[in-house]
Amino acid sequence: MSNIVRLIVACVIMGAGVTFCAFGFWGWGILIFLLGGITLLTFFFNENMLLAQFYLRRENSEKAEAALLKITDYEKQLYKSQHGYYNLLIGLIESRKAPLKSEKYFKKALQLGMGMSHNIALAKLSLAGISMAKRNKREAEMYLKEAAKDDKNKLLADQIKMMKGQMSQMDKQQVVRGGFRQKF
Repeated sequence: MSNIVRLIVACVIMGAGVTFCAFGFWGWGILIFLLGGITLLTFFFNENMLLAQFYLRRENSEKAEAALLKITDYEKQLYKSQHGYYNLLIGLIESRKAPLKSEKYFKKALQLGMGMSHNIALAKLSLAGISMAKRNKREAEMYLKEAAKDDKNKLLADQIKMMKGQMSQMDKQQVVRGGFRQKF
C-alpha cells in the first residue's frame, strides 16, 4: 500500500473515532481512534521492515528477504527516512549470499542517510570488509576509520578491532602468480 494512502486511511479512521466520541459512544470511539493511531504508526515504521529486522536478529535471512520482497517500490511505500535503512537491510541479506554484490546497497544506504550513527558505522564496516576482499587496503582503512568514528556507543568495537587485525595479516600475505599465498 502506498504511504500516502496509508496516511489518508489513518486520518479517516482517527476522524471516525473522534466522531464516535462526539456522539457519545466513548468506548467505540477510543477503540477506533487507537486503531487509527496504529495505522498512522505504520506510516513511519513499515511492518515489513520491522519483520525483516526481527528475522535478521534471529539469523533467519530467508524470512527477512521474503519480508523485504513484499516492498515492491520502496520510494512510494516507505517514509523518506527509511530509504537508507531499506538499502542497508537489503545489503546485509545480499552480503550473506554474494558479499561483493552488496557493495552498491551499502553505498546507496550511506548516500540516502540513516538517523542512527551505529547503522552508519555498520554500513561502513561492511564496505571495509568488501574492500578487504577486493584487496584494496587504502579504501578499507578509510572505511574502518570512519566506522570507528561513527560508532559512538562502541557497539561495533570488537568487529572493528578484529577487522584491523585481519588487515595487518593482509600485509604479511602476498598472492603469487600461481594463486598460492606465501608468507614473508
